[in-house]
Amino acid sequence: MERKKLRELLNGYKKGTISEKKLLEKLKIFPYIDMDFVKLDTHRSIRFGFPEVVYAPGKTVEQIIRIIKAILDTHSDFMVTRTSREQAEKIKEQMPEILYHETAGILTLKKKKMNRSSKYTAVVSAGTADIPVAEEAAVVLEILGDRVERLYDVGVAGLHRLLDKADMLNRAQSLIVVAGMEGALPSVVGGIVSRPVIAVPTSVGYGTNFAGVAPLLTMLNSCSPNVAVVNIDNGFGAAFFAHLILVK
Repeated sequence: MERKKLRELLNGYKKGTISEKKLLEKLKIFPYIDMDFVKLDTHRSIRFGFPEVVYAPGKTVEQIIRIIKAILDTHSDFMVTRTSREQAEKIKEQMPEILYHETAGILTLKKKKMNRSSKYTAVVSAGTADIPVAEEAAVVLEILGDRVERLYDVGVAGLHRLLDKADMLNRAQSLIVVAGMEGALPSVVGGIVSRPVIAVPTSVGYGTNFAGVAPLLTMLNSCSPNVAVVNIDNGFGAAFFAHLILVK
């Protein structure tokens, strides 16, 4: 349940416009909704400002739709990550109002709203092949209401492409740097800026990339002290962490 809705309920009870029975009925979903196949955390938005985010892989279309409807009973928006096109098309047949960000693989309800704040997160990708993970991060930030500046295909094989944008990088509150192959870009960016750099290794690369393990190890061994690392292909995790840097 969103803080705004919870506050309205409590104020209504205090003023006598909402009965104790109705209040208890609304609050009975706390602390979670047991749907047999999932226990939906209804406290998540109170802690973080956004409801529990749904991970699509491994779930049926019917399960995802049931979860979305349960979330919308008490929240104004939702987010489903790693949604395939096939899943999205079937879900939109029953819920045509939802939005599908195909490159990012994200389902949501709200349209993007332009955040005019001067504070922003820079999302940087080493190569074009890293863009799906970078877009997952960028779209998550925009759904959370944050301003995003994108800088794609600026890997270390052509470092002049990155250095040309040093001013934009240095103005960011934090940076999400997405890279596969050898994963060197976050360390380079960390040496240019004084802000937190959230490194995201991707599974993009040839055999000894080991599906992202090689860049993960490179990033974990970074000598740039402002670099922190999330798991392989975890654009969502990087975005949520960057969001907390902006709002806390």
